[in-house]
Amino acid sequence: MKDVEPALPPEHIIKGVTHLMMADIDGNKENVKQAQLYFQAVGQSSTEMDTIPGRQCMASCYFLSKQWDDVLLYLSSIKAYFTNDDTFNFNYGQALAQRRKWEEAEEVFLLVRSEKIQNEFAYISWLTKCFIMNGKPSQAWENYLKTDSNSGTFTILSMIASDCYRTGQFYYAAKAYDVLERLDPSPEYWEGKRGACIGWFQRIIAEKEPRDSLTDLILMLRNTNNREVDYLVMTMNNWAKENGANLDY
Repeated sequence: MKDVEPALPPEHIIKGVTHLMMADIDGNKENVKQAQLYFQAVGQSSTEMDTIPGRQCMASCYFLSKQWDDVLLYLSSIKAYFTNDDTFNFNYGQALAQRRKWEEAEEVFLLVRSEKIQNEFAYISWLTKCFIMNGKPSQAWENYLKTDSNSGTFTILSMIASDCYRTGQFYYAAKAYDVLERLDPSPEYWEGKRGACIGWFQRIIAEKEPRDSLTDLILMLRNTNNREVDYLVMTMNNWAKENGANLDY
């Protein structure tokens, strides 16, 4: 396409896509800008602006500039035509997630059937985020277990740890911090794990978590070689004795 000067809408689209592919290869942001211009030329033309390809082009243009409300405006207007289109649903789900429309985003991501997309880090990380924000930390944890790359695993774990902690889902926050601490025994991960375990213990006391999970909590704490662990475990053991909770370890 290097020497092709586009005249028809399909030629503009192909050249825009080619520039994006080049940007993906060499990281040249100028290629991204050129792609936007070609998509915009189609999306704003009088003959194409109200067609499906024209609206796709405008959505792509805005996607590249991270104008998510505009992306949603265009994609939502044509979603009825792409119910079973995995690429469309992947892009639409990302735009929904960017605007924190977590429930809708999760529904759309789960429509994707392509194994290739399902194995992409962007898909796994966004779906994990949706699960957490929708109060489904166990499904977020399952997503982490499916991640096979070291860098991807660490990123997903960090997301689960921080987002579950922030939203009060302390059991899975503690599990994530426990694994992170074993991968990298830094004070930051111990502090996160300690806070998550205390939050988890408070929920047990308030009868919002099962009492028998106290065993898992104590075992997790004992994975850390830290002077504070003995005090925390002693406090939990005393509460268990006073309240008739059975510990199995």
